[in-house]
Amino acid sequence: MKRIAQTIRLRPEHREEYLRLHSAVWPGVEAALHRANIRNYSIFLHGDVLFAYMEYHGADFEADMASIEADPETQEWWNLTDPCQEPWPDRGGSRQWTELPEIWHLNPPGEDAA
Repeated sequence: MKRIAQTIRLRPEHREEYLRLHSAVWPGVEAALHRANIRNYSIFLHGDVLFAYMEYHGADFEADMASIEADPETQEWWNLTDPCQEPWPDRGGSRQWTELPEIWHLNPPGEDAA
């Protein structure tokens, strides 16, 4: 399992629209995430900063991410959500969100760090 954390800024003038959209994420978008082996996905908001956490449970991360990007309903969803977001200038090669490196993880008692 791969843990993924990402961040992006929320454009203040689009805050209400973004929150409204995420109050009822389209079932097809959620289905595309499930098909791509994404689990335990949450988006958090602090001021105008969005923070996302998800877990990837598949075997081919790049192929699964490509399947999400190719999904027509997800593309339509992004046409609505992308204008609400302002990417960080240092996002690197990511499409929109900046991926954050994991620097520490609390393992269950008695389990060695991997």
